[in-house]
Amino acid sequence: MIAAIMRIVVDRSRCIGTGICESIAADVFEVRDDGTLELLTDEVADTDRERMEQAVARCPTAALSIER
Repeated sequence: MIAAIMRIVVDRSRCIGTGICESIAADVFEVRDDGTLELLTDEVADTDRERMEQAVARCPTAALSIER
């Protein structure tokens, strides 16, 4: 059975590069030296939903969202 995939979306106009998401999921998020957020992958298996929801919920500027 193939795992469902969810897509992580960053609203770059809101992101201020605090790195909270990176501290939760360094394999998905990376804040560069210039403060911009890079998605190392924008598709994540649904089995990792809890961790992605935590990253989204803890973003202080609500710059992250999840799409199915």
